[in-house]
Amino acid sequence: MLFGAHESISGGHHNAFERAVADGCQSLQIFTKNANRWNARDLTMQDREIFLKSWDESKIGPVAAHDSYLINLASPKDELYEKSKKAFFTEMTRAEFLGLNFLIFHPGSHTGSGIKAGIERIVAALSELIDTTPGYKLKILVENTAGQGTSIGSTFQEVADILEGVGDMERMGVCYDTCHAFAAGYDIRTADTYDDTMRIVDDLLGIENVRVFHLNDATKKLGSRVDRHTQIGEGMIGKEGFKHLVNDRRFSDVPGILETPPLKSGEDSYKQNLAVLRKLVE
Repeated sequence: MLFGAHESISGGHHNAFERAVADGCQSLQIFTKNANRWNARDLTMQDREIFLKSWDESKIGPVAAHDSYLINLASPKDELYEKSKKAFFTEMTRAEFLGLNFLIFHPGSHTGSGIKAGIERIVAALSELIDTTPGYKLKILVENTAGQGTSIGSTFQEVADILEGVGDMERMGVCYDTCHAFAAGYDIRTADTYDDTMRIVDDLLGIENVRVFHLNDATKKLGSRVDRHTQIGEGMIGKEGFKHLVNDRRFSDVPGILETPPLKSGEDSYKQNLAVLRKLVE
């Protein structure tokens, strides 16, 4: 697995590489804009050139973007739905402009319209966006969710329904979040439960379509439907669960991105968690 982390772009997108190198990353995830705002400054050719130069010098492998938290492609409200589609198109164009490998997104929330209706909205939006961006090399990855509220994507069947609805695996893929999956009831703590979970993933999604992992331990119990990340080995999944995952040779070239919270001291947790993960590799 190519271990990495979600790094800040404060001071310029290219600065994420300096932070990633300092933490010992082999892969990277960023926001291409403020995740809590709709608007963003346009990227320039100079931004792109500096970014690509920094990427090359860093020797970092694959880089993913995560989309804005405001976007909801499952919304039954037309105004928010159209605004979300426009914002997601912007996310796609920015990620493609920077040469990123992946754009990861949360499927969204149906807010009462029902899972089926929500998935239909997501599929329609993604199909339209893919049709309007021919030639893009960027892969759009559906991230599984914890199952809070009316969110979509907490079961791998729901993720599969989105992928099958879009029907273009050249442009689509999956981001597996360990905390979300555990909160949704998928166990990886023992060899048997790990194999069972990965068999479900393979049957429904195709193991080869898992392009990125989000590596986060979970503070709450199996099936809690609560999305609360914690440090690797300090939560309910524990080191054994992550040991099964990081030693699965099927994922040797797949980015494993940390999204762990700061340490109790307030310091960044990535360097510590990367060290823990590397000690688990056999």
